[in-house]
Amino acid sequence: MKTSKLFKEKTVLSYEVFPPKTEDDAHTIYEALDGIREVMPDFISVTYGAGGGTNCAKTLEIAAAVKHQYKIESVAHLRGIDLSRQEVLRIISELEENGIENVLALRGDVMPDTVPAGDFRYADELVAFIRERSDLDILAACYPEGHPGCESIAKDIEHLKRKVDAGASQLITQFFLDNEDFYRFLERTQAAGISIPIQAGIMPVTNRKSIERMVKMCGIKLPKKFMRIMERYEHSPAALRDAGIAYAIDQIIDLLAHDVDGIHLYIMNKPYTAKRIYEAVQNIISA
Repeated sequence: MKTSKLFKEKTVLSYEVFPPKTEDDAHTIYEALDGIREVMPDFISVTYGAGGGTNCAKTLEIAAAVKHQYKIESVAHLRGIDLSRQEVLRIISELEENGIENVLALRGDVMPDTVPAGDFRYADELVAFIRERSDLDILAACYPEGHPGCESIAKDIEHLKRKVDAGASQLITQFFLDNEDFYRFLERTQAAGISIPIQAGIMPVTNRKSIERMVKMCGIKLPKKFMRIMERYEHSPAALRDAGIAYAIDQIIDLLAHDVDGIHLYIMNKPYTAKRIYEAVQNIISA
């Protein structure tokens, strides 16, 4: 099923997982999926790897397992920055052969002092290429606080509109920690004529190192309320984990009260996190 159709029926709840870095850890993703399956996501998206790796074969393998072994709709991530047109055509064919109907089309991060090896400079080029050659549902990324590489939020909205006009049918946001940033972003997208579903990306922060790394990579703002939690509990891993989950639950409840199209959880392959959040919001999300 194409995931964009889900929004016509309900508030969508989905999760993101990533392939393990090594073959020795390959079993861990299926242990994670065993746990995630219990919390009834509408779909699961599979990245190219932790931190933006390039293991496309593993992405396809896991996305196919999600679809056929776990009976959950899957979305395969596709990074255009390192791919040629022929490689994208091959991947599209493999997705279709495996019955995967959804792809998240990304540019991918530009690494310092390196020249991108692929044929796609920007995500809208990849979206247009896929749309012209496939009936896949195409998801795209968006950034409530603006893309860190863009000169302004206004310019970033222009870039987002190009992705939508090129054929994206659904958007998922980068994670954010202040819901007001998301609500202002929605106002800007509506003013730009963007009307496709937008899922709010939420990442439960369960350790300080992970949030510091993500802030450096993505330019996420840290609200005072959030920083007080980090400072209060940083020396107690269990307390910080539970406080981070509670903060995410609070965000989600507020988003649901504002009739958000959907929630996309960056759970970092942790079923415990998914279960805790699902138990807290399952009645609210279905109300």
